Amino acid sequence: MSASSSLQPWQRRKYSPFRRQMDVFGATARFLTRLWWDNFLGRNTPECRRQQGRKLVNQLLRLGPTFIKIGQALSTRSDLIPLEYTEALGELQDRVPEFDPNEAIAVIESELGGSIHTLFREFDRFPLAAASLGQVHRATLHTGELVVVKVQRPGLEELFNLDFEVIHRLVRILNRYIPAVRKYELEALYNEFFGLLYQEIDYIHEGKNADRFRENFAEQPHILVPKVYWRYTARRVLTLEYLPGIKIDDRQTIEACDINPDQLIQAGITCYLQQLLKDGFFQSDPHPGNMAVSQDGHLIFYDFGTMAEVKSMAQDQMLNTFFAVMKKDTEGVVSSLVYMGLLEPKPDMTPVKRLVSFVLDQFREKPIDLKAFEQMGSELYIMFEQQPFRLPAQMMFIIKSVTTLDGIARALNPQYNLLAASTPFLKELTQSARKGSLVKQLAQQTKSYIRYRLTRPSDAERAIAQLETRIEQGELQFRVRTETSDRILKRVYLAIKCLIYACMTGFSLLCGTLLLLGSYPNWAIVLFGLASFCFFLLLRSLSRLAVRERLDKLVEK
Repeated sequence: MSASSSLQPWQRRKYSPFRRQMDVFGATARFLTRLWWDNFLGRNTPECRRQQGRKLVNQLLRLGPTFIKIGQALSTRSDLIPLEYTEALGELQDRVPEFDPNEAIAVIESELGGSIHTLFREFDRFPLAAASLGQVHRATLHTGELVVVKVQRPGLEELFNLDFEVIHRLVRILNRYIPAVRKYELEALYNEFFGLLYQEIDYIHEGKNADRFRENFAEQPHILVPKVYWRYTARRVLTLEYLPGIKIDDRQTIEACDINPDQLIQAGITCYLQQLLKDGFFQSDPHPGNMAVSQDGHLIFYDFGTMAEVKSMAQDQMLNTFFAVMKKDTEGVVSSLVYMGLLEPKPDMTPVKRLVSFVLDQFREKPIDLKAFEQMGSELYIMFEQQPFRLPAQMMFIIKSVTTLDGIARALNPQYNLLAASTPFLKELTQSARKGSLVKQLAQQTKSYIRYRLTRPSDAERAIAQLETRIEQGELQFRVRTETSDRILKRVYLAIKCLIYACMTGFSLLCGTLLLLGSYPNWAIVLFGLASFCFFLLLRSLSRLAVRERLDKLVEK
């Protein structure tokens, strides 16, 4: 088999816009058909959703870089899609094969305006790593400095431009013919995604992000950020200082090098709190591939293509949020998040407050239970299922970043304490801040927090207060009423399905009999087959209805 025949369609040079549109539309139609069929057969179970999630991942990999990135972006959107899909998409990796080194060299020479031997003393033709957007080669400058050269995949921008049009057409079709998808605001998601994607393939933009990030941590020697070599950087080529390190979640190697994992956890959380609370400029995708540890225990950050920003004017409010989290002040946290634009205000914020209160309850002076995080994810999806609205992208970036950092910390120390690891940030903030409103505010918040710790109510008092709050909000009454009405509605729904299947069975039998008498045996067989299938569905629905009625009677006793 030739090498070209093993390539995916998007990797081939001759790939027409019409063929691309057919591939994308066909994959979308197959996925929606499977969802409809599962729903039609009542197979809306978690296991079925996991299977569909795995199939979706394989389809995205076949469609190439744009759709791999879409999958990675959707893996953070538990406000939009079921948990089983976010879990499957969260495992999506850049499994795209590396491209020809000659093509990489051609891109470098074209972008930097010189031959590879003129630009570099040595250039390793075998890439260190390959991803959907490009690959990385090690090289040596003529001055003797070791660097890595990040080269964009040839034809990538042309493919994105093509997909930009195809996906926009698909979004318009879905919005027009499938009303159920309109609540997800696909047009806004589409614009948000491609805006970030075009930034990520602009390596000049990534280089500027790296310089800004490096400057923010210039006074902290335990945080290392590779230097950008602008003489050897262009839109499709990025040359960075070579900073090798140990993978951040490789606990065995880290301990073998006599590096304290707890100090790494504290440094990582303190670093990220600075990004959020002081700088307002944070790495939105801190996965293990983007972080490493040097031999002397310093943290190394890579990949600055996906950075997110919070308005600088909101940093004081973010400090308030930090203390509100420590005091488990639900109202304060929600108010701060709305102020920062990280939550969209709604007439009824009760579901949001319920979720925030649940999350804050997990921040105790002990390791956070993994089952509690799973429950938090379930609560998040249920909340958006009951009251669907879309969170701003920055909020989802923060949620993804925090959960990713939590996973990295657990790999280093399963018993780590998130709250204890974050408190040294206050000391660092105090030491770095000058006299002024920030220090004054910090002192006030610290005083308030100490007062809270000394006067906080007992567990029994907190439980009574929570119960009073739930009664005032009508939450208990709402839940009881919903359970009763849900049971009745499910029985009505099953009864209607039984009636429909009975009518279809009888109609098919009648038509088949008439065709058989009219000397049309072939068509009669088709209708008898349809009648048998409808009869099977009728029996299954009747059995489900009988089981449902028995269960409801047991519950009502």
